[in-house]
Amino acid sequence: MSATAQPASTSRLTTHSSASQRHQDMRTYARGLLPGLILTGAIALVSIQLGKVGWLQSNGLGALTLAIVLGMAVGNTVYSRVGARTGTGVHFSKVRLLRLGIVLYGLRLTFQDIGNVGWAGVAIDAAVLTSTFGVAYLVGTKVLGVERGTALLIGAGSSICGAAAVLATEPVVRGRAEQVTVAVSTVVVFGTLAMFLYPALYHLNARYQLVHLSPAAYGLFAGSTIHEVAQVVAGARAISEQAADTAVIAKMVRVMMLAPFLLVLSAWLSRSSDHQEARGQGGGPARGRRRRDLVMPWFALGFVAVAALNSLSLLPRAVVDRVIDIDTALLAMAMAGLGLTTHVSAIRQAGIRPLALAAVLFAWLICGGLAINLGVAALVH
Repeated sequence: MSATAQPASTSRLTTHSSASQRHQDMRTYARGLLPGLILTGAIALVSIQLGKVGWLQSNGLGALTLAIVLGMAVGNTVYSRVGARTGTGVHFSKVRLLRLGIVLYGLRLTFQDIGNVGWAGVAIDAAVLTSTFGVAYLVGTKVLGVERGTALLIGAGSSICGAAAVLATEPVVRGRAEQVTVAVSTVVVFGTLAMFLYPALYHLNARYQLVHLSPAAYGLFAGSTIHEVAQVVAGARAISEQAADTAVIAKMVRVMMLAPFLLVLSAWLSRSSDHQEARGQGGGPARGRRRRDLVMPWFALGFVAVAALNSLSLLPRAVVDRVIDIDTALLAMAMAGLGLTTHVSAIRQAGIRPLALAAVLFAWLICGGLAINLGVAALVH
């Protein structure tokens, strides 16, 4: 009898020991996260407070941009002294908190936004997104010789929603920290330029009547082509409140296209790698390349689900506003983590080509984006 009872007792002891070990491992991991989370959280807090400064707001420099700048400042000076202790938490911030932040970003949107700009607005946003990203890939990789990952990240930031799109695309592209930072930097440079150039172009057009562009049409043009949401608001509000309202809605519809974009991009990258692998097996130049598995960006689906929930208006406005504040903090922590692990030397090594690509895309967004806006408007009317 004792012979049969002994194995069961041993099994219970083993199970208890295993559960205790897992619990201990989780506590150790949590303690390891804390220093890095405190560091990225502190940088995020400072950046959020600085983002409330009027002059910075008026120039489109929000918390996310400031967080990566502050993160880089710390990362290239004193971070090496504490990197060993904070590395786990910093990595957690720029990977896990980023994806949670992208999911909660859906609370900024509703499906009703689509109805507010009409199908013409949706068509304009879709055409601008696909054409800009296509130009980024072709010109970046085929003409300028930019690394594919860098070209794709710059294309995502330029064609969708700036830094948030760059961060969301990074897990799919599997970009390096310096590639992400270069892409975000181009968004800051040309998005800031757009805030001042777009109103100037509007007034120049109003003076010489080159094309018919009402304040509402200008708002749609700005929302479908300017990089960041804050930059869209600044560039459109300089004309009128009507222009700003239309621009923000157009921009939100463009942001909503982030999820399907990531799904299509992941499938395309997987298929492209499969093709290269087939060539490699035949003795071609792709021999030895590792196959890229399909990366399912589940956080993008979560983003759509949260936007759908927000569209039902089930949550009190106060709750939504509070969660949006939390989301801003999460994304700021992710940007801080990215900045902390980015070295200026790596950006210098990227050279002038990524900036040249961003300049080409900026010119396309103005000229090609205007042509798309005018063309779709002509078809509708």
